[in-house]
Amino acid sequence: MTIALGALPGDGERLPGRSAGGARTIDRVRIVVPRSTEEFLERAGPVLLADEARHNLALGILSTVVAHPEVYPEQHYWIVEAEDVVVGAALQTPPYNLILPRPLDDAALPVLARGIDEDLPGVTAALPEADAFASAWCEERRLRPQVRVAQGIYALEHVVPVTGVPGAMRPALVSDRDLARAWFQAFADEVLEAGGPTDADAEARQNRSIDARLGGGPTSGIALWADGGEVVSLAGFGGETPHGTRIGPVYTPPARRGCGYASALTAELSAQLLVGGRRFCFLYTDLANPTSNRIYQAIGYVRVCDSVELTFEPAGA
Repeated sequence: MTIALGALPGDGERLPGRSAGGARTIDRVRIVVPRSTEEFLERAGPVLLADEARHNLALGILSTVVAHPEVYPEQHYWIVEAEDVVVGAALQTPPYNLILPRPLDDAALPVLARGIDEDLPGVTAALPEADAFASAWCEERRLRPQVRVAQGIYALEHVVPVTGVPGAMRPALVSDRDLARAWFQAFADEVLEAGGPTDADAEARQNRSIDARLGGGPTSGIALWADGGEVVSLAGFGGETPHGTRIGPVYTPPARRGCGYASALTAELSAQLLVGGRRFCFLYTDLANPTSNRIYQAIGYVRVCDSVELTFEPAGA
């Protein structure tokens, strides 16, 4: 059922100040600012769980915040309520993009765009909600959205085994930390071009993420494919959802590509996670890379929807 949202403020109007309870009101619509991850999870549950595959990134970030708060030490949360019914939600772990689940009412998107006080570098979300939010956000601030990466969101329930690839999977150990750091950065440089946020804390932030995976137990980690004693491919996993987990990054050095290592590693890791109790595995692909999209489909991944990472640039740039 579509909830009718109250009128938005007109040009030149300001949203009322945040109340002691963390809410700002627009007629019958409130933007609520939860005080904790637990409160956000409880209140935003109807939005997040409406599509677990589509929202696996948001759900995975939240589970990581709970299990490894050092990975994302700063968090911002917003909820849109219409007549006390939650119709939209968003989260950010600075300096990364806003993460935007699909709202239960599209009219929540311009409400969020006007009600978020933080300076956002961009938004990451499935389509069309990413474009709708970006349009509303940029219109208010004389910015323009720029596509950084067009992505596909994939889900898997049953693995198609990969055979005939030499080598075997093994878990990454603490002694593999330097290799993991180098290959995580190589993946970011290749897929994201600029390699992600480059502020003074960027290297420390990546190291915290890798260390959390190396010590993550069964819920997160890094798997390696070794052939003849040499590590030739890497796949991270973590960010649990209620019934699944996300795989990524998946990286093979250029000199080792074309041998099937990434396919074999992703298939075996996915199978291991399913046997361990996960119903789904999720992953993101770069839609500009037809090879990765093809190999993931070949091992059983099904494309759920398209997603995009957008940055916000000055309108005149």
